[in-house]
Amino acid sequence: MAGAVAGSPAADLLAEVAADPFAPLQATVGAPGGFGKTALLRELAGVWQRAGVTVVTPWRPAGTTGEQVLLADDAHRLPAARLDELRAYAERPEARIVVAYRPWPRPAGLPALIDVLRRARRPVQLSALTAGEIHARLAAVVPDPSPDLVAFVAERTGGVPRHVARVAGALTAADAAARRVPVAALSAFATDLDELDPDLRTLLLAVEAGAGLSFDLVAALLERDAETVAGLVDAGRASGLLAADGTLVPLARQAIAALGPIGHRIDVRRRLAGLQLERGGAVLPLVRPLLRDAGDTAGGLVPGAAGTGLGEVYEAAGEEALGDDPELAARLFAAAAGAGRTTAARRALATALAGDLDEASRLADQALATGTAQQRAEAAYVAAAVLTHRGQTAQAAALYQWSPSTVTAGFGAVALIGVGRPADAEALDASGTGEPPTSLSAAAALMARGMAESVRGTPTAALSTLVQAATMMEPAGPAVLLPDSPAALGATIALHSAELDTADALLARAVQAATGGTLLADRHRLLQAWTLLLRGRIGDARAAVLPGRRGRDRLFATALQVGLSRRGSDLVGLRSAWPDACHALIGQPVDLFTLLPLGELAVAAARLGEQHRVAGHLAEADLLLAALGDPPLWSAPLHWSRLHAAVLVEDHDAAARHARALAGLRAFSPYTEAVAEAAAQWVEVLADTADPDAVVAAARRLSGLGLAGDGARLVGQAAIRTADRKAMTLLLDCARALQERIAGPHESTPAAGTRSRATEGGPQLLSEREREVAALVLDGLTYKQVAERLYLSAKTVEHHMARIRQRLGVTDRQALLTRLRALIGTGEQR
Repeated sequence: MAGAVAGSPAADLLAEVAADPFAPLQATVGAPGGFGKTALLRELAGVWQRAGVTVVTPWRPAGTTGEQVLLADDAHRLPAARLDELRAYAERPEARIVVAYRPWPRPAGLPALIDVLRRARRPVQLSALTAGEIHARLAAVVPDPSPDLVAFVAERTGGVPRHVARVAGALTAADAAARRVPVAALSAFATDLDELDPDLRTLLLAVEAGAGLSFDLVAALLERDAETVAGLVDAGRASGLLAADGTLVPLARQAIAALGPIGHRIDVRRRLAGLQLERGGAVLPLVRPLLRDAGDTAGGLVPGAAGTGLGEVYEAAGEEALGDDPELAARLFAAAAGAGRTTAARRALATALAGDLDEASRLADQALATGTAQQRAEAAYVAAAVLTHRGQTAQAAALYQWSPSTVTAGFGAVALIGVGRPADAEALDASGTGEPPTSLSAAAALMARGMAESVRGTPTAALSTLVQAATMMEPAGPAVLLPDSPAALGATIALHSAELDTADALLARAVQAATGGTLLADRHRLLQAWTLLLRGRIGDARAAVLPGRRGRDRLFATALQVGLSRRGSDLVGLRSAWPDACHALIGQPVDLFTLLPLGELAVAAARLGEQHRVAGHLAEADLLLAALGDPPLWSAPLHWSRLHAAVLVEDHDAAARHARALAGLRAFSPYTEAVAEAAAQWVEVLADTADPDAVVAAARRLSGLGLAGDGARLVGQAAIRTADRKAMTLLLDCARALQERIAGPHESTPAAGTRSRATEGGPQLLSEREREVAALVLDGLTYKQVAERLYLSAKTVEHHMARIRQRLGVTDRQALLTRLRALIGTGEQR
């Protein structure tokens, strides 16, 4: 107590004794264990001894009061008879006596003794150390302790002086820098734990396990009544190991976890979990610490935590973890399996939710082969979801048909329509199983109805139904394994009908709600990027693209990369992305859900002269759509993409064929009307017979649907092909206006990226437009490609380059490129 703060009760008592050590004194010192009672008595003894006063204790009896002082430490441990003797001694007016005690236990005789002493002097109550006091103790071992270190020690020790001393005594510079408790600081707790009453030790292990202050649960564990448990909690507080609120002081918790006998700890957790299971309570907090850290190479359970007695507990804990932490749930189900429980189907579900499709597929196959009827049904559901994520929709549909339920009927109908089997979908959807409806089965049924509407009804009806399904699924968040989300399905249909705002809204809400968890997170993000691609916001789409990790997502991701490169006139990037896209396409059967990337790849194939790479898939797509009666919603976007592919290779017959197909669909929706009109204008552009006003009108109609990029390309190409100067000006002005509408506040133009470098280099030698042209030439684009990108004529680009040469005073091409790199920078620098 040498560091007792001035003005504190302990410091006041020391000062009082030092001022007159021969004066009578009757005082009490109360506090839990570890708060410094013994240290204070030791200091008081020193003061009296230096003054010549004899110090005696209850174990060294005093015969007379004389020049002596009686110091009684741990008075709560004295027998009643000795406490009565101390009370009689304290009642003498000339007596000098100081009694220290814990707040529990209260043996007979102690309350009366305390009452006598309190009448003579205000009790001294020792409290936890303040931040300043902790800083002072740490400063003795660590130069200038940081506020963070002081706060860390205060939090871990609860300010209990003994705990602080143990940490400070073992603290090294490395521990202080890392703000960690030294292992050596825990070793002293071994004696504390060994000296505890067995019931109190078990209670502390129960609190460490997560039982908290559930008196009835701990009473059942100890087979004691509630009053006895209350007394044990008081004893725990009095020991300095339990805080006032009944929780373990963090350092004590760490010590119990490190030093408590592992067998005893596991047994306490097992019995608590068994009691919780009987009561329908949570068991996850009790068994989570029995698992090794996920990164531990040994894996599995901590030593001693296996055994058949815990199988049911691990399984119940896995169910509790499934919604929030499927990876943890999978590990718990594995532990349950190791203890003799049959959990392959549940483990497959948890593993799939965690995103490990390969392991989920293996476990599902195992359950399908050896499980009960219920386990096989669940395994079939998991296997079907895995297959859907891999793009194997037809195989997934077969599993849904094999194991019908109210949920699988809906998902199966979606899959069957997706592979062109609407009659089978209707039969499955109508095969009621008599199961009670749930929100999941209702959402699945709405998804099936929405898909049916997409092939036989209107986009509005399909989207309305799917929006309802998406809203119904949002509360489930990541806790439900889905083959696809209603939001993703609705967004796919919205993208096929140019309802881009609807797609954005559906996907944003799905991302926020984490619908479908890890498995669908990439899909939602990729569809968001696809929406940006269709809007023509190339920069934003490129920033949003994720690398797809599995079949269906990988196809979308690679097709997006191809589409971004093609639309950005980046031939090098297009050639680089093409092999991955082809590999992803080869592994994916055609279904309705892959038509968007297939259409994008068809255009890229035409640009690269590799139409044979997609010919087989396009033929399959034609058969699929024919089997569904060529539904306009799904057919029109593919015709629109194939029209663009025909335009790129100047295939007039193919362009006319797809334009005629679109003309036959024009009455279906605003989207089909707009693309039918634009397709007709593309045919005219190819034939060099386009009417500029009609082209502009078609482009503006596309822009009105959010497809400003498609509109800009149409008028840009028309401008390049016309020989009429007035018509060219009209068309280029329209193209630039549409391009500006795309950029808006979202994307920067090339000039914005080059302006700062040109300004830094000295006088601004080039105009803004010249810097745009120069930047694209440096990127390797031909004059024709620059013209297409900026919606200029190729002749205008040539004029810009001639003026650039004149301004820079160079005529040689290599010298020109060198000057431009110095002035503007390379693509990576811009």
